[in-house]
Order: sequence, then C-alpha cells, then structure tokens
Amino acid sequence: MSHRTAAGGPPRGVPSRVANRLGSGAVQLLLVLVAVGWLVPTIGLAVSSLRSAEDNNATGWWTVLTRPAQLTIGNYQKVLDNPQIVQSFWNTVLITVPATLLVVIFGALAAYAFAWIDFRGRDLLFIGVVGLLVVPIQVALIPAAVLFGMLHIFGSIISVIAFHVAFGLPFAIFLLRNFFAGIPRDLLEAARMDGAGEWRIFRKVILPLGLPALASLAIFQFLWVWNDLLVALVFADSDSAPLTVLLRGQTRQFGSNIDILAPGAFLSLAVPLIVFFSFQRYYVQGVLAGSVK
Repeated sequence: MSHRTAAGGPPRGVPSRVANRLGSGAVQLLLVLVAVGWLVPTIGLAVSSLRSAEDNNATGWWTVLTRPAQLTIGNYQKVLDNPQIVQSFWNTVLITVPATLLVVIFGALAAYAFAWIDFRGRDLLFIGVVGLLVVPIQVALIPAAVLFGMLHIFGSIISVIAFHVAFGLPFAIFLLRNFFAGIPRDLLEAARMDGAGEWRIFRKVILPLGLPALASLAIFQFLWVWNDLLVALVFADSDSAPLTVLLRGQTRQFGSNIDILAPGAFLSLAVPLIVFFSFQRYYVQGVLAGSVK
C-alpha cells in the first residue's frame, strides 16, 4: 500500500517518514538525555576542581549534591600561585593566538588570490594545496625538527607556532577559497569600475562578506592549537611547553595532585568554550552560508 498525506498528496517515501519520526517528542527527549550524558564528565571535572584533594580521594564528586560545603575555590588559588602552571598557561596563549591569526590572515589572502586573481598555474597550485590536506602530521615531525634545528629555533615557541601555521594553511585556503568563490562577481566588478585595486577590494568587499567563514576558521584553528599535545611534546622544551604538556605530566601522579590537575584541566577546557560561544553567531552563519552554496 502507498502512504499518502492527509490532504491526498503524493505517496511519502521512506526518507520523509524517517524525518518526521526524528522530529517527534520522544526522539528529542532521547537527544536531550544523550546531551546530558555527554556533559556528565565535564560537570564532574568542574565539581572536582572545587573540592579538596582529601574529599576527592575519599568520595565521588556526586556527593557534593548532599554536602555542598565541600566546594571551595582554594584549588584555583593554589593553581594561580603555581608559577609553572601560570607560565604554561601563558605559553599556550602565546602559541595559540599567533598561530590562529597568522593562519586566518595568510589563508584569506591566498584564498582571495586563488578565487579571483587569474595567474599562471593557479589551478595546478591550488590542486597542490588541496593535496597537502591528506599529509598526516606525523610524517612531517622529523623533517620539521631537523629544519628547526638548522634554524636554531627548535624547542622554542616560534617552532610550535611555525608548525601549526604550516599545517593549518592548506585547510584554511581550501575553506576560504570555496567561500570567496561564491561571492557575486558583480560586486567585485563594480568595485573595480570605481577604481578600487585588489587590496582595497579584499579589505572592503571580501573581508566583510567573508566574516562568517573567517570566524569559523578561527574557531577550528584555535581549538586545534589550544588542545594540541603531540606537536608541543615534540617541539617545545620545558620553558615553552603549553598547558596540555604540563597536565600530561601531572596525570602520572593523579591521586596525589588531583587538587592541581582538576582545576588546571577545567581551566584548559573553559577557555575554548568561551571562544566558541563568543563567535557562535558567526560560526552558525558560516555553516548556513556554506550549506546553500
């Protein structure tokens, strides 16, 4: 038998019926429960960061529901008084912010050139950039280490930034080029007729229209660099190590220093969340814009 709508319309296919079922209240309730389940570890980390080491070793974090007096900010005061943790936090900032800004700036410039400037070998060069997307990070660790050693920057923050920028640019160029190519050509032609050069067109036309894509790229790059461990382990020494490397070292003595590990881990988690929610509006615009191109 064929399934028809209430108004006697054409038969409804299986995808249509599945889509209607996914929009039901029971499915939405299930999705909410799944989301709450995903948040439980984060909530547990936040509560553990506000409990003393004695309480965390004696009972589970959920006991705070019946004994809220366990909560204290003493752990965060201890973390802020720890010069090693403070230094690693600022190292993370000094690595993440330049690595994000450089990828966005250079990626936008290159993407504009690939999208709207006609030069010899453009398509072949763009294919090469896209091909770099499949190169795994592990393949470049040793060659990059040798190169940084020759340049006398191995073990410094600059080496970590340079590696992140090198591996972030191919994706940035690919993402932004596809977005910029969807901008109507009439806007650029009108700007050229008014006497605007390529640099002015890039600043006055491309950047404002491409803000959602730029914000999306900045979020991806920021999260990737901030949460990175592998690159920092290879290229950063003890003085330039970010927070992820320090937390990894602290996990070896989890039971005895959970009062430092928990607030440090939650602090490392909170900053990316703040950045994401700050740019969420532009991120959603970029996703929606990309879905209709």
